[in-house]
Amino acid sequence: MKTEQAGRLKLVEIVLLLFLAAFLATGAMALQTGQELSDKVVRLHVLANSDSEEDQALKLKVRDRILAYAEPLLAGAADRREAEALLRGQVLELERVAAREIRANGYDYAVTIELEDTVFPTREYEGFSLPAGKYLALRAVIGAGEGQNWWCVVFPPLCAAASAEVPEAALAAGLSPSQVGLITEEDQGYVLKSKLVEFWKTLENTLE
Repeated sequence: MKTEQAGRLKLVEIVLLLFLAAFLATGAMALQTGQELSDKVVRLHVLANSDSEEDQALKLKVRDRILAYAEPLLAGAADRREAEALLRGQVLELERVAAREIRANGYDYAVTIELEDTVFPTREYEGFSLPAGKYLALRAVIGAGEGQNWWCVVFPPLCAAASAEVPEAALAAGLSPSQVGLITEEDQGYVLKSKLVEFWKTLENTLE
């Protein structure tokens, strides 16, 4: 009897160890998926001065002005590294462009623009989604920067792309077909994979 019970306990231990190994392997793959994707895109992050209706409307005008300047600039970038170099060389000009838009609308808010790594939650856009993770972001902070913010992707140029144009733009920027399938949800495992990436990224950030 004791031998039989010991055998059952051993079997349970083996099953648990296999489950743990599979869980850790899945987590490693999820983190790799998220990292590979974040290494290929540049997000745009615009923070409004406040949540007032006027400040939120101004945020969108500043966003449009930044995109109007940045998208032609990045049109010739072959990958994120080139996109980052182009943006870093134009940060001061982007600030001037944003400041002019703010003044043209009758405000005297200061605005700062910088490129920095930023943690984002899972986010759905029209035609594509991005899993949670740390992404390089072009961040524009208007005034106090205490209002609701606006996120999108400035490279590849997905902010203004129609849903049908997203796959082509993403492939041109160096994303693999499987990564394009992931962000456009053509990959049937997208929801699970995205949640796994978000879980492991949250755990990783907690442990840091």
